[in-house]
Amino acid sequence: MVCSLGIEGSANKIGIGIIRDGEVLANVRKTYITPPGEGFLPKETAKHHRDQIIGLVKAALKEAKIDSHELDVICYTKGPGMAPPLMVGAIVARTLSLLWEKPLLGVNHSYNNRKCNFMLNWFT
Repeated sequence: MVCSLGIEGSANKIGIGIIRDGEVLANVRKTYITPPGEGFLPKETAKHHRDQIIGLVKAALKEAKIDSHELDVICYTKGPGMAPPLMVGAIVARTLSLLWEKPLLGVNHSYNNRKCNFMLNWFT
């Protein structure tokens, strides 16, 4: 049974998901929200992600009722998206991969969205 931790931070939302053999064990996220009409800027969005990501990783592990030893791979969004927020996810993913001695897998955000949509519709 493969257990994956995924980090998605390509835009204003930062999320951590844990999946084991197609079953979602955790899906925690925080959204960077700006005042109406202002939009979000890459630098501020990246700061939001930096402030939230470690707490989200801890929350995801707790929600999934597992510890890092049970993970088989660390995945992260490598693009497309805004570069500064993507870098936050990539740096944390690389750090966790090294700390926990797990393989690292970069994922294409657009391709993954299409594939997940197909899988969700296929199984329902």
